[in-house]
Amino acid sequence: MHSLFIVIYFIPLGSINFRRCPIIKELEINEEIRDREVRLIDMDGTQLGVISGKKALEIAMQKRLDLVKIAPQAKPPVCKIMDYGKYKFEQSKKEKEAKKKQKVINVKEVRLSLNIEQHDLGVKANNAIKFLSKGDKVKVTLRFKGREMGYSKLGYDVMDKFAQLISEVGTVEKKPNLEGRNMTMFLAPKNA
Repeated sequence: MHSLFIVIYFIPLGSINFRRCPIIKELEINEEIRDREVRLIDMDGTQLGVISGKKALEIAMQKRLDLVKIAPQAKPPVCKIMDYGKYKFEQSKKEKEAKKKQKVINVKEVRLSLNIEQHDLGVKANNAIKFLSKGDKVKVTLRFKGREMGYSKLGYDVMDKFAQLISEVGTVEKKPNLEGRNMTMFLAPKNA
């Protein structure tokens, strides 16, 4: 029969030096604030003036709230009395809302060839229309093989035909450009 022991260590917060930790820089709170004088702002936004750091901490403790350094570069640093846990929660909530409002734009690619048939061009255009109607951008690539490099003007014609086929839902964001053996064109949705 084997026994298992779990040992839990409790480290007082005062013994950890947060300034040396390579963790993401967060606001200093309570005992971490070591400034002699601070400009204190109450939780309702009224300024209480410039007082000693110890006195500011005592005022925060009497109100059962946290003392948070919100402007460390100011002379003297600005501290505010607030509920730090609630503040962090509201900040994370705001970040989540901001992420929801961000629109992710994907770039989809459609590949063409110089000798593409009219029906195949229509099929590729329909795919591009689907992408554009979903709000994605489309990169149209035409690759020249072998001796086709001598007929780059035909490549521009194919790109123009393609742009005309999708003109109802998309616009040409970047005109056809020849780079090496590839000709590329970027299309964007009209409503964007």
